[in-house]
Amino acid sequence: MPEEPNVRKLDARSLRGLAHPLRMQLLDALRHGGPATASQLAEKLGESSGATSYHLRQLSAHGFVEDAPERGKGRERWWKAVHKGLSFDDTLLTDSDPAVRGAADMYLHEVATTQIQNLSNWLGERATWPEEWNRVWDMSSATLRLTPELTKELIEKMHALVDTYRDRPTTGDDAAPVRIHTHAFPITTD
Repeated sequence: MPEEPNVRKLDARSLRGLAHPLRMQLLDALRHGGPATASQLAEKLGESSGATSYHLRQLSAHGFVEDAPERGKGRERWWKAVHKGLSFDDTLLTDSDPAVRGAADMYLHEVATTQIQNLSNWLGERATWPEEWNRVWDMSSATLRLTPELTKELIEKMHALVDTYRDRPTTGDDAAPVRIHTHAFPITTD
């Protein structure tokens, strides 16, 4: 699939700098919530500001976040995400360095955990949303019998369809960010 603009492709070095649960949470918070200080992020994530400061500096050293000086006042340091998204290369799972393979595995498990948390949060909060939103959400699954080639084709078509909605103008007070998760993987059947 073609690379999206402003999406960072993870390599072995950058993956090692990101593969930590708090760092991934911090990056997600900045990507989806906009610029923030270490103290604001600490409060949001239930962490100490010392921990968030340390991990923000690590993310900065690996090029994931940067200063947002237009927001700061005095000594207050604001951070912002550098990229809109991340791209994972499956070859990281078979890298010759066991530390890279471990970081890749941890990264993928943390992404899966975050996606489950997103859905669980929606289920817990859906009653607070207007009825229109409660009629249009989805949690479905399908089991298909496919070859690897057909699976790749299906994934590419799903991504292409989602991309057609990316830059559509949305007007009105009823527009909201909508999280889309796609999963496709083989399963063992008895």
